[in-house]
Amino acid sequence: MHEQSDKSYRELANEALGDERLHSAIRMIQDRIGKGTRHLWKTEISQELRDKAKKARMRTLDNLDKVLTTLTEKIRANGGHVYFAKTAEDARNYCLKVAQKNEVKRVVKGKSMTSAEIGVDHLLEAHDIEVVETDLGEFIIQLAHDAPSHIIAPCIHMDKQQIGRLFEKELGIPYSEDPPTLTKAARKALREKLLSADMGISGCNLACAETGHISLVSNEGNIRMSTTMPKVHVALMGMERVIATLAEHDMLLRLLTRGAAAQKISTYVSFLGGPRQPGEPDGPEEFHLVIIDNGRMKMLADPRFREVLSCIRCGSCLNICPVYGRIGGHAYNAPYPGPIGAVVMPLFNGVNKHADLCRGESLCGACKDICPVNNDLPRMLSELRHMLAYGDEQWDVAPVDKGEALAFKGWYAAMSSRTAYNLLVKTGRLAQAPFVSDGMLKKGIGPLGKWTADRDFPPIARQTFGERWKTVHAPRLKGDSNE
Repeated sequence: MHEQSDKSYRELANEALGDERLHSAIRMIQDRIGKGTRHLWKTEISQELRDKAKKARMRTLDNLDKVLTTLTEKIRANGGHVYFAKTAEDARNYCLKVAQKNEVKRVVKGKSMTSAEIGVDHLLEAHDIEVVETDLGEFIIQLAHDAPSHIIAPCIHMDKQQIGRLFEKELGIPYSEDPPTLTKAARKALREKLLSADMGISGCNLACAETGHISLVSNEGNIRMSTTMPKVHVALMGMERVIATLAEHDMLLRLLTRGAAAQKISTYVSFLGGPRQPGEPDGPEEFHLVIIDNGRMKMLADPRFREVLSCIRCGSCLNICPVYGRIGGHAYNAPYPGPIGAVVMPLFNGVNKHADLCRGESLCGACKDICPVNNDLPRMLSELRHMLAYGDEQWDVAPVDKGEALAFKGWYAAMSSRTAYNLLVKTGRLAQAPFVSDGMLKKGIGPLGKWTADRDFPPIARQTFGERWKTVHAPRLKGDSNE
């Protein structure tokens, strides 16, 4: 199991900025999937449908207690078990309890970001239970003792040569960089694990309260085998992933696959809602759905951040983000990278602890444009920055830089007064003079120095627009009028 890095966001980001192989890999996914998704939004999926999906998500969140109650009743009526976990620790302990009760020795996992969020692998392995990732990308990451760098493409930072050397060392096969050969080797290794596993753990892409089922999408078939071959299946679900009706579920599923991989539908879509029924040839003997809070109720109660719970975790925001494109996923050092991670990780684990994540994003708005449900991540990033600048009692946030907050208050005061603004401009012109060369500021001091360390900065103009108007345009217009 991979440990989080001890390095800071800035250190990891600086390392990634010099990694051209990483940039090339991310360019590939952003050019193919990111642009492909945007094309689908323009040609196939109307803005009205995305707006409708967003309203459905927010309506479900407004009635989350009732919708979850309906889902729970349906699952239990079908013979399944439902457990509500207040914290990540509660969810981990429940998984261990189920595993110990069934004398589990080996767990196979379908791809699950929620399992990484709660850190269940550590606890199971500490109790001598083998945990095997079955998603090909996650399997590679696990063999490499590395960490995922993308929500849907966890090993995007590795090339086929690296994977070939890894398989040669860990699987004992001759070196190859032929993708079909490598895939075949992984399939053989994973089939042996799947056939002897006692328990499967999966995530939950969506759940439908009306029918009492969860939905899982994949392109490899591993999730279906992980959830149906072992005798026990535990599904981990963030409490916000539920949808009220089957019609809304269908609409969001189609948006999910298009946002995640620019696909109209994934190769495999599995619907699960309980244990194997009498007469059915396959399926688990026990089915457990763990519905996890872990801070989501607090987000739900805050109108500033309730919207983030409408996210369907497609990862499309990573496929368009210019910041992610330069620093990759490891710089976030968290289970959820990219713009969505920059919002949810501070809310999950502490805004001050993850201050650099929300301060590192560009606020360009590309993530909002591509989001299937129009999540306004830039607005929420700005809310987090405001909390960091001025503090926030509700989220126990301490101001990170009182000097910065004071500077912005001063800027606000200057922009509100013509006299103060004019004085600030004149003072700035005088102060910048020693640093201007060839028409650009080559070296700054204080916070500006961080900018000019890598690039030049345009100096304050010799005349403001108002001054130019008075000296150039107004006399000309007056002359025209006299004529």
